[in-house]
Order: sequence, then structure tokens, then C-alpha cells
Amino acid sequence: MSARPDISIAAVGHDATANIQRAIDTVSAAGGGRVSLLAGRHVSGGLKLKSGVELHLAEDAVLAPASDYEAYAHTTVSVIAEESNRGMIIAKGASDIAVTGPGRIEAGGENFITGDDEAMGTYIPAARRPRVMVLESCRNVRLENLSVSGSPMWTLHMVDCDDLNFRNLRIENDRRLPNTDGIVLDACRRALIEDCFISTADDGICLKTSAGPDGKAVGVCDDITVRRCIVSSVSCALKLGTESFGDFTNVVFEDCKIIESNRGIGLFSRDGGAMRNIRFSRIEAQCHETPGGFWGSGEAVTVTVVDRRPERQAGSVDNLVVEDLSGSMEGAVNLVATSKAGIHNVRLERITLSQQPGKLGTGLQYDLRPTNADLAPSPDAAGRANAWTRDAEGRIVGMEDYPGGMPAVYLAGVKGFAARDVAIKRTTPLPEGWNKQEIVAMTNLSEGSR
Repeated sequence: MSARPDISIAAVGHDATANIQRAIDTVSAAGGGRVSLLAGRHVSGGLKLKSGVELHLAEDAVLAPASDYEAYAHTTVSVIAEESNRGMIIAKGASDIAVTGPGRIEAGGENFITGDDEAMGTYIPAARRPRVMVLESCRNVRLENLSVSGSPMWTLHMVDCDDLNFRNLRIENDRRLPNTDGIVLDACRRALIEDCFISTADDGICLKTSAGPDGKAVGVCDDITVRRCIVSSVSCALKLGTESFGDFTNVVFEDCKIIESNRGIGLFSRDGGAMRNIRFSRIEAQCHETPGGFWGSGEAVTVTVVDRRPERQAGSVDNLVVEDLSGSMEGAVNLVATSKAGIHNVRLERITLSQQPGKLGTGLQYDLRPTNADLAPSPDAAGRANAWTRDAEGRIVGMEDYPGGMPAVYLAGVKGFAARDVAIKRTTPLPEGWNKQEIVAMTNLSEGSR
């Protein structure tokens, strides 16, 4: 039996796209093997991974994707995100592929900034920015011991993939550049993410079920496990949604640490897919307020079910367990359904949180974004599409006042709720704008709720 090929590529002082792609094609055609980028800086345009190939970044190797959006005209993908259909590294229908370190990808996100919105606390991103990696309909994918920094957009986007193993990844993005999600599993099955560090301006680890060009769900998310990860996010650290056309089932997050984050745990049902059998166990969370330009503010847990499309009811949330959650928050624990789909059978156990006042006051409201106003803002509306929109009175649409002030736990549209060993330490005396009641339930809980 012949040995699997291993092609090593030395760093050169010019565009290495053709050399790297030729090696990937050669190794795949030979039945699979490894393409190794040796120490040094490898400047490249778009790359296409092929079946059987491991792209290995050796010690001190840097893959530096080009900062020109047109460098990725030949690496387009089917799922459009924030007006972009391009990726720096892509694969379609490939199997047994891997990208490994200990080298790193320096993605050049600073080259896709067009301005600074100081009032909202964000940079203004270019309209079209490539994602770092987009893998579509792939099977047996391994990402390991790899560092990625400065993503212009979503960092690692997996679409309709099966059997994923991500270990020891380090993702560090600019915390003022919107839409730079860390890891996005979009309609994926049988995935394990473990021992990763993520710091980003948008969602840290996010599960989605997007729609394809035909408007139908790409697929479902099922059998997903995330464990022993550290996540810092200026949006939501551990998240399901917002894109939710297909179902989410059998999802577990455990033994994770959330630091310096706007939100800790989040479920956002908007597009018709149900979320069932979801568990968060042994999570440490540190959540603080942020300016209104970023969604939410300081919630340790937020679950919202909202019909953002008039023609499509949101999917229900069923059988959610949050247990052994500890840490601090400047907002509250929110479970709110404005849709008839509702939230059903929620269990909180062994929760130990401190609730502290923030300096901005944005935690005194709960957040229902994204709404239809964010999806399709009026031409004269102030704001940014799919982020925030101001109404005629200057208020951000979707930011709602708590009735009677901010409680520790707020429930609306919930049927079946159980809480055991829940201890939330609140600042005393209660700050202005806080509700004297720790738990506020705006709907009658079903019989048997505790």
C-alpha cells in the first residue's frame, strides 16, 4: 500500500494561492493526505478544501487571507450572511477533511471597517465581508489546535454538515466589529466542540438553522455537545438561533465559562423551527450591560419566542433545563414568548447568581430583538438592518420596560416552570428601576408548575 502524500509548502513573498490549491488538489486526487504550510507568512486568496485532505499550519505558520473581497470571487457559498456569499476557505460536499495547527489564520478584519459609530459602540463594517471558513454538506470534519484572529465576519460557519469534531481552537476577533461570530453550526448533526477559547464582538458559539435559496430550512441541528469552552462575547456567548427555520434537538452545553459577555445563555426562536431537549449544565457566567446597539444587556439567561415574519409563526421551546449556573449579571433571567408557539416545560436547578446594577441602565429593559422592524426597517428609520431600529420617539424597537421594574426572573408566555435551589443575590437597597418582586410571571403557569 502506498503512503499517503504529504506536501510541504514554504512561505514565499508573493501570493501563494495557486501553490496551496494545487497541493490540495493533488493530495485529494491521490486518495488523501496532508498539505503542510511551513513556518512563515502565506498570503492567499480563496481556497477550496477537498475530500481526504488535512490542511496543516505548522508551528509559526501564518495563513494571511487577502483583504480584498474580490479575492474570493471563486469561493462562493450558497448561504448568504450579512450580504456576503464568499468564504476565505470553503468546501462543498467533501468528506474526511481537517484544518489543524498549531499555526494560525490572521484574517484581516481591520481592512473591512468603513467607519466608527461611537454612539452605539461599534465600528461600521463594510457591506460585503468574507467569512473565514464555510463548509457546506461536508462529513467527518476535524478542526484542531488552530488559532484564528481578526475575522471580518462569521469566523467558522458549518452548513448542513455531519460528524464534526472541534478541539482546542482559539478565536480572537475585534470586539467592536459586528457579526464576527466565533463558531456557527448551521443545521449540523453529531457535533462535538470542546476545550476552545473564543472572544468576539458577536455570538460566541451559535447554533442556527438557516433557509436556503428556496426559502426552506437547510436542515436541522441535532445531537450537539459543547463542553469545557471559555467564551467572551459582546452579544450572546452560548446561543441557539436567531435563524431558526429548522428544528434544534438534543443539544448540550456543559462545563463552560462565560466571561465579559453581554449575554450568557440564549435561545431565540423566530422562523418556525422548534427547540426541544436543550440542556445547559455547570456554566459560570459573567454578564454585563452594553450600549443599546448590541442586542440584550447583561442577562445570564434569555429565551425569546417572537414571530418576526408575518407569514410564519415561530417555533416553540420545549424541555429546557438550566442547572448549576453560577456567576453575576447586570440584567435578569428572561423567558418571554410573544408568539402563540410559547415556551413549555422549563426547569431551573441549583442557580447561584448575583444581580448587580450596571452603569448604562440598558439592563433595566428586556430585549425582544430581532423583530420584523429589524428584518425590514422602513427606509427613513434610524439604525442598522438586522441590528437595531429606532421608532419615531427615538426608542430602540424591541427594548421593552419590565412591568414594575427589573426583577431577578421574568416570565411571559411560559407554560410549565420549575425552579429548585435558585438563589439570586440582589443589591440592597434595591436600585432605582428594580422590581421589589424577585420573580415576575405575566401569564398563569400551568398546573404543576413550581
